[in-house]
Amino acid sequence: MSQLKLSPTAQTGKVHDVTVKSARNSALSPDWGYVGFGLYRLAPGDSVTEQTGDTEVILVLVEGRAEISGADQNWGELGDRMDVFEKTPPHCVYLPNGTDWQATATTHCTLAVCTAPGHGNHAARVLGPAGISLEKRGTGTNTRFINNIAMEGRDVADSLLVTEVFTPAGNWSSYPPHRHDEDDFPNMTYLEETYYHRLNPSQGYGHQRVWTEDGSLDETMSVSNHDVVLVPKGHHPCGAPYGYEMYYLNVMAGPLRKWRFGNHPDHDWIYQRDNK
Repeated sequence: MSQLKLSPTAQTGKVHDVTVKSARNSALSPDWGYVGFGLYRLAPGDSVTEQTGDTEVILVLVEGRAEISGADQNWGELGDRMDVFEKTPPHCVYLPNGTDWQATATTHCTLAVCTAPGHGNHAARVLGPAGISLEKRGTGTNTRFINNIAMEGRDVADSLLVTEVFTPAGNWSSYPPHRHDEDDFPNMTYLEETYYHRLNPSQGYGHQRVWTEDGSLDETMSVSNHDVVLVPKGHHPCGAPYGYEMYYLNVMAGPLRKWRFGNHPDHDWIYQRDNK
């Protein structure tokens, strides 16, 4: 069993709780220091409360509705995407470090909690759906669709980079294979990353490989609905088998809030061909 793939610990409640400490406990991620990821699956009326501590937080209503408050603000009921595969932009909330938040589900809902070091430079606010639009990327069977929630083009966070990717059945994404595991800006930035996977239909599966060019890490795993994959370093493409559409929510963070990557030298020709 891969040490990078995490299956849900329960069917309801907080089903994922990735922290810097828990990621470091993996023999494959001893240097993990930035990204945290939590996931709640809530029934109507369920409430959760968390302190942000020294991290900033982006809450993503993956699907369903909830009343959300925090940092002395109350945003009322948010969320209008009842099925993630509707592909509509999600409602999201940013909360800085040193605050707290509460969510009360008004329907069955899936709530993602994306965390990284916070420095107090951004105020609490609703991030979406305004300002988020579905973007097509790639060609042929490398076509996928992106909801950029909080990438570097939006100055909405201190550390966090967050995006959603929809990969049609039979297609690839996070491809050609690329990595962002060196602190060498502007050539590359060091960014840890988590993938939260969903499949449609839900009994489906997908594939993800995480590997380094020197062979020190090489993990290939089949992912199921609601699995999370840690990417501490290396290349990390995903494939969706025929018949099953794939979604994933990416959370990235590192010492610099910029996304600069390098393609695998054996496969960079694909990128060069498709971007002429």
